[in-house]
Amino acid sequence: MYNIIDEPKDSCGLFGIFGLRKVAELVYLGLYSLQHRGQESAGIVVSDEKRIKEHKGMGLVESVFSHVELGDLAGHLAIGHVRYSTTGISSVKNAQPFLVRYGGGSLAIAHNGNLVNACFLHDALEAKGSIFQTTMDSEIIIHLIAKSEKEALKDKIIDSLSQVKGAASLLIMTKDQLIGARDVNGFRPLCLGELDGGYVLASETCALDIVRANYIREIEPGEIIFIDKKGVESFHLSPKVQTSSCIFEFVYFARPDSNIFGGNVYQTRKRLGARLAEEFPADADLVMPIPDSGNYAALGYAEQSGIPFEMGFIRNHYVGRTFIQPSQSIRDFGVKVKLNPVKEILKGKRIAIVEDSVVRGTTCRNRIATLREIGVKEVHMRISCPPLKYPCFYGIDFPDREELIASTRSVKEIEKFLGLDSLEFLSLEGLVSSMPIPGDNFCLACFNGKYPVKYFEKIAKNRLETEEE
Repeated sequence: MYNIIDEPKDSCGLFGIFGLRKVAELVYLGLYSLQHRGQESAGIVVSDEKRIKEHKGMGLVESVFSHVELGDLAGHLAIGHVRYSTTGISSVKNAQPFLVRYGGGSLAIAHNGNLVNACFLHDALEAKGSIFQTTMDSEIIIHLIAKSEKEALKDKIIDSLSQVKGAASLLIMTKDQLIGARDVNGFRPLCLGELDGGYVLASETCALDIVRANYIREIEPGEIIFIDKKGVESFHLSPKVQTSSCIFEFVYFARPDSNIFGGNVYQTRKRLGARLAEEFPADADLVMPIPDSGNYAALGYAEQSGIPFEMGFIRNHYVGRTFIQPSQSIRDFGVKVKLNPVKEILKGKRIAIVEDSVVRGTTCRNRIATLREIGVKEVHMRISCPPLKYPCFYGIDFPDREELIASTRSVKEIEKFLGLDSLEFLSLEGLVSSMPIPGDNFCLACFNGKYPVKYFEKIAKNRLETEEE
């Protein structure tokens, strides 16, 4: 396999339903809407109150499930998961939801995020006799629940989630109960909806839309909700801390038609582009995005600057995130398989490319070279977020610091490496001011190295070198 894009790798997607018929089919649709959050594996666990069934597999949702398999997953309660691994190897044994049977019954868990004290908890649990089946940090939560000395399941879950640190948006399922939770920092999104008297939990509102569920509200940071036949019951973890939701969800990860963290993604990305045009105008004939994540910031940039908008690159939507090259000799054609320039509108022009981010820069460099080859006169690039200088420990698979191009090179050095006539990044102030909620509610660690939850595990030394005291 050859990775044809040089972009941040996705988080995971969660979808759960309580109190409806044919829940597996609805969860399938919800996961399909959240496919952008994870393409490695997919899974659904269903309960009819008597028994729990599961089906998981590697690959995209449509390849993991067939009509026959969905038909076998009968019940009124289900949770589903699409995964991109940020901890644990990419294998079917690490596919979620993770289902276990223990003395207290059956539990299934689906997790979006990354626990920063996972190694500490893992070692402590193993010392007390826990035997782990996977390499996922998500399994740690199941062991904490099973070993909790509290009596009621609700108290066991609250006790267990009080011990974990880092990012954890969760769905937990028993044979007759659906539980949703967010960590106290609120790193990853999770929302609640209603459908025909039943309840829906999803990572993003776009997944509610596809099943025609009505949005109720976001699950609050530190909140745990328990859904059963009696309705919805809410608890909050303590102590309450400053919210630090991932700002990169707005920049890149979330679907543009979703509402997260109190705002619409599409509108936020357009504001980012407009602010970018104010801060760094370009003397260009046209504005174009790198599809698809750069589309909406580019629209904002074009509207604010008054420069015409064009789709200068056309994306092949039938190419996934990886493809098998027929031979080693055509490895370099990976980028061209996904994006192809429209020569007739670009040749001889001065263009302003708007992109959401630059990670390693290698793929971007190849794209710029392609534009030069077809006769583009000038290439100016504008990035709708500040330079990415620090790795993420909360669920985004940013590389180690030494692999992030902006951690070792100045903007001018990156400009030269990419072969651009000019390069500018949106300021941190511009990023924050474009958000729909106050900036102190966001995690900015990938830009400034100030981590809201201390990362203290066994990690490479390059990942420890931050600006934090």
